[in-house]
Amino acid sequence: MRLKRFIKRILPESLEVTLRQKFYLLRGLWYRGGAYHCPCCDAHVRQFLSGGVTSRPNAQCPRCGSLERHRLLWLYLKQKTDFFHQPLRVLDVAPSFFMQQKLRHCVHLDYLSTSLDDPWAMTHMDLTAIPLPDNYFDCILCYHVLEHITDDRKAMKELWRVLKSGGWAILQSPVDMTRDTTLEDPRVITPEGRRNLFGQEDHVRIYGRDYSERLKEAGFSVTSDTFVQQFSEPARETFGLMKGELLFICKKPLIS
Repeated sequence: MRLKRFIKRILPESLEVTLRQKFYLLRGLWYRGGAYHCPCCDAHVRQFLSGGVTSRPNAQCPRCGSLERHRLLWLYLKQKTDFFHQPLRVLDVAPSFFMQQKLRHCVHLDYLSTSLDDPWAMTHMDLTAIPLPDNYFDCILCYHVLEHITDDRKAMKELWRVLKSGGWAILQSPVDMTRDTTLEDPRVITPEGRRNLFGQEDHVRIYGRDYSERLKEAGFSVTSDTFVQQFSEPARETFGLMKGELLFICKKPLIS
């Protein structure tokens, strides 16, 4: 991860994007053909590769680099929303590489990606102080970000503020469903301490089943969607999905 961040910082964005696209293309050609299907890039491959910060088998598409959560999101957006058909103003927080490259070229989307420090995001924002007006976005995608933010409640309120009345967001974070409440300790500030307590050196908490309640406190109505269970076991294997993953679908109520 440190090497990837270093490479991103020293390479111009256009060159980094070109090199990554060529790498994925060549790797995809090597693995092409087989029983596995990535819905994000529509590639059929012999296998999904190990991937993730904590390496998991059958996680990463060799053609586009998507992980299990990205493929589930893509399927949900295509099957359960009008995301790919209606004009929408979209905020994509800490975007995956393939998602940004695809969505920024969708002519019907007014697409904006942001990250605090990722050099190839389109903008750089602090989620606890978003420099945009109220009721600005129709849709927000925020994947595996809030567990990194010290004041996550403030970030949730800011995401609610900039979402339009009647708009929707998918605010996804790792959740330990065996925990009643979120584990966090503001006294733990070193990378080693955070890795030991939270499982990753840049995480500041492990969310428990109260994650939905935190989102509701910010003003969202929240549905823990079991969309992945609509797929059979063979289909989940074909698409490379996690069996028990929930999608946290958050809506901003219409305000009259």
